[in-house]
Amino acid sequence: MEMQQLGLTTWHEEKARSMGLETNGIARVSAVDRGLYRVWDRAGETAAVLAGRLAHEAGCGEDLPCVGDFVAVRGQDGLRVIETVLPRRTVLRRKAAGPGTDSQLIAAGVDLAFVVQASRYDYNPRRLERYLAMAAAGGVVVTVLLAKADLASPGELAVQMSRLEETARAPVLAVSAATGEGLDALAGLLVPGLTCCLLGSSGVGKTTLVNRLLGREAFAVRETSGTGEGVHTTTRRQMVRLEGGALLIDTPGMRELGLLGDDEGRLGGYGDIEALARDCRFADCRHEGEPGCAVRAAVKAGGLEASRLESWNRLGREAAFNAMTLGQRRQKDKAFGRMVKSIKKDLRG
Repeated sequence: MEMQQLGLTTWHEEKARSMGLETNGIARVSAVDRGLYRVWDRAGETAAVLAGRLAHEAGCGEDLPCVGDFVAVRGQDGLRVIETVLPRRTVLRRKAAGPGTDSQLIAAGVDLAFVVQASRYDYNPRRLERYLAMAAAGGVVVTVLLAKADLASPGELAVQMSRLEETARAPVLAVSAATGEGLDALAGLLVPGLTCCLLGSSGVGKTTLVNRLLGREAFAVRETSGTGEGVHTTTRRQMVRLEGGALLIDTPGMRELGLLGDDEGRLGGYGDIEALARDCRFADCRHEGEPGCAVRAAVKAGGLEASRLESWNRLGREAAFNAMTLGQRRQKDKAFGRMVKSIKKDLRG
């Protein structure tokens, strides 16, 4: 199989050459499960382990491979050894679950993220805003899927679709694995070589959609009786290749979705507010009552929902705080790594 069929682009090839790597030694991570790796290369899919140097010099979890990463490997038969992680063109990350500010990589190299919400029980535009912000911060384009559309009446479905479109400002597609509604339109988006990802809470129907797109019951699905709410079944991040040639990453459901922002703590996914902010009198306007605030003026005139600005303020504060503490931790990790290297050098010499 040619690596271009696995999503390798000229951008990745140029990065590999700039690092002095041979492009014929590149593979792509297809699954990660508790430190165990699977990779795809020209010979097919095989198990892989981290090179000792990569494992020991990794300053934090983000230095280790995640699903979708392109990596330099060695080994011709059987087990591959992952030597280096290539730069990431796009990445999806969140704050790790719990009280700390550690980051967790979800997937890399994603061209299109499908954010899945389920009609009725999981319909939550505020949670959707978090997914949109995470995708925008990582440079990933989004399409929203309203799954289990058969559970809503036509009137309910129309209202839900309208609200999601207003919140997402991105394409929204109603789908039903039970009736087949929207699946042809979804399949039409999955062009050869495209890497896409399914994101959403536990039980929204991601695994069922994967099975329908694969055309077989490749992964187990269970449902609670009567409600249509699914039971969490995906336990690891994994990438599968669809019949048409697209690559699809399925991820475990997320009960917590803490935001990290980008390297400066900015929050993506709010282009409308950012565009309005350019007309504010002050460049550092916080849109909290300053004179000449174009954003507040838009809210007063009815051009921007007050709830959307409130979400932007709330999520922005969270992302900025986590990005600041994340940056401090990275500097500490790097300093510790330099100290360890210095000690080893002294011991050798």
